[in-house]
Amino acid sequence: MSPDLTRIGSVWLLGCGNMGGALLHRWVAAGLTRITIIDPSPRDLPNGVDAGAAAPAGTGPDVLVLAVKPQLLAEAAVPLLARLKPDTLVVSILAGTTCATLSSLFEGRAVVRTMPNTPARIGQGVTALFAPQAAGREAAEALMAAAGTAVWLDDEGQFDAVTAVSGSGPAYVFAFIEALAAAGVAGGLPEKLAAELALRTVGGAAALAMTGEADPTALRIAVTSPNGTTAAGLAVLGADAALDRLVTATVAAAQNRSLELGRPV
Repeated sequence: MSPDLTRIGSVWLLGCGNMGGALLHRWVAAGLTRITIIDPSPRDLPNGVDAGAAAPAGTGPDVLVLAVKPQLLAEAAVPLLARLKPDTLVVSILAGTTCATLSSLFEGRAVVRTMPNTPARIGQGVTALFAPQAAGREAAEALMAAAGTAVWLDDEGQFDAVTAVSGSGPAYVFAFIEALAAAGVAGGLPEKLAAELALRTVGGAAALAMTGEADPTALRIAVTSPNGTTAAGLAVLGADAALDRLVTATVAAAQNRSLELGRPV
């Protein structure tokens, strides 16, 4: 069931790139109408939604959603400060930008830090949230639940790992699809056929795992006949823990970069 966004009030979306745009589409689909996009070059706006390079005249928003690049935050946000209401809720999707930084920049207003991912565009995203205060939690969760699953963190320090796993994770999956298709071509398949087989195999496997009927380990075992073709392939992935080491190193690199983005310049 879609969350009720009618009680949120007015929303300003600062930045409308890939992630901001993905969330915007879900909010519009969920019935959010009082929304203003502030971006001189927005991407892929929903039908009937406009954007501007500056904040509109009139009363400030009930919720300000930050979706600009972290390094552009101060430049983009400072002109808005005088326009915000004292109780404007600040919701951030910026990697590496702490609640303390946001609270300081926005003069003590309530903040909620989040990390969504791009499957939000089709309502299949997962968003981690953290708030140092109770105020604004319900509104922030409703906004993110419109794009998929919303989960709350107990410790803000978990965000770097969350960013590396779920925030960046879709790109890892897309890269695997590309690699699986390329392997099919190397094995003699036409490029178009290999691409379709790889895409639908990954999509179908993920959908099966999402049913919850069995965990990924049980599903892997079920499809792996002793001494069969799958076992032969998995023997390569599992040799010297090759897959585990590669994925661990991949996530660690992304996590370290998230930590770097959070350090003062």
